[in-house]
Amino acid sequence: MRIIIADDEPITRMDLKEILEQEGYDVVAEAADGFDAVERCRTELPDLIIMDVKMPFMDGLMAADIIVEERLAGTVVLLTAYCDRKFIEEAKKSGVSGYLVKPVDEKSFIAALEIAVERSKEMDKLKKEYRTITKRLESKTVIEQAKGVIMSKQGLTEQAAYDYIRNASKFKNVSMKKIAEIILMRRGAEYE
Repeated sequence: MRIIIADDEPITRMDLKEILEQEGYDVVAEAADGFDAVERCRTELPDLIIMDVKMPFMDGLMAADIIVEERLAGTVVLLTAYCDRKFIEEAKKSGVSGYLVKPVDEKSFIAALEIAVERSKEMDKLKKEYRTITKRLESKTVIEQAKGVIMSKQGLTEQAAYDYIRNASKFKNVSMKKIAEIILMRRGAEYE
């Protein structure tokens, strides 16, 4: 697993790096503030970034928002001395996968990181499945609408209208959705 550590305390970064490397992880970069953390993530695209909340220039919560939104790291875990409810609520809103409070115990730290990474992978898988299903549903809806147009204009059966779209798709070497969109656009142009 490729990891970035972002903390304004050099000793903390050094300790975390040592713990992680002893466990066989690859620490590919370090950052002392949120801005540098975002930039390191842009260049390294790590599997995990471990970030302090309170850092100069850009704090960890703001950096986490950017990293999560732009998908610059597989998993974002905040590691901080602050366990104030306000920080926890902000962390939940930013989409981080873990929130650990310093000081950390080596064994529970590694376990918490591994669980956060697995949960993050599961969430990514679910999001991809959701996007795939949504795209399929959108395509199906557009094709159904186009079939209706063809059926009413040309007096075809539902199967014949579907075959018409499918054959046009094969002939033009584009998706059935694209053909259906063209049919619907043509219908709109006819009424203008």
